Amino acid sequence: MVGTVRALVQRVERASVAVDGEVVGAIGSGLCVFVGVTHTDGDAEADRLADRLAGLRVMDDDEGVMNLSVVDTDGEVLVVSQFTLYGDASRGRRPTWLAAARPEHAEPLVERVVSGLRDRGIGVATGHFRAHMAVDLVNDGPVTIILEA
Repeated sequence: MVGTVRALVQRVERASVAVDGEVVGAIGSGLCVFVGVTHTDGDAEADRLADRLAGLRVMDDDEGVMNLSVVDTDGEVLVVSQFTLYGDASRGRRPTWLAAARPEHAEPLVERVVSGLRDRGIGVATGHFRAHMAVDLVNDGPVTIILEA
């Protein structure tokens, strides 16, 4: 079975993430990316997601058309791990998290996505893995995309 790193991507005017009331990551214009990892994901999926995020053309050009990427616009990316992207609520009212990878598997892959973005010259901020986080963002557009890599 092939893995599929999942990401919920929002184009933002600004975004920040706080842990225990303290801001631990903040960006200006760019992308807020919530990343979920499943059991079969590996380095290839993380690398593919970083590549797709860097090249995702959802930033406006001079005519207001989504033709540019965060690389083209010197945008930033806020990456927040979110195991709930693999929640399954197809039965009953309480989601199960069986498809979400265990933290010891997921954390290095989320970090690999972050490293892949930084290697492409993108400014990246992050939340804290395994922490309760408060994310504050201003969605620009609104533009929200679901990516699987």
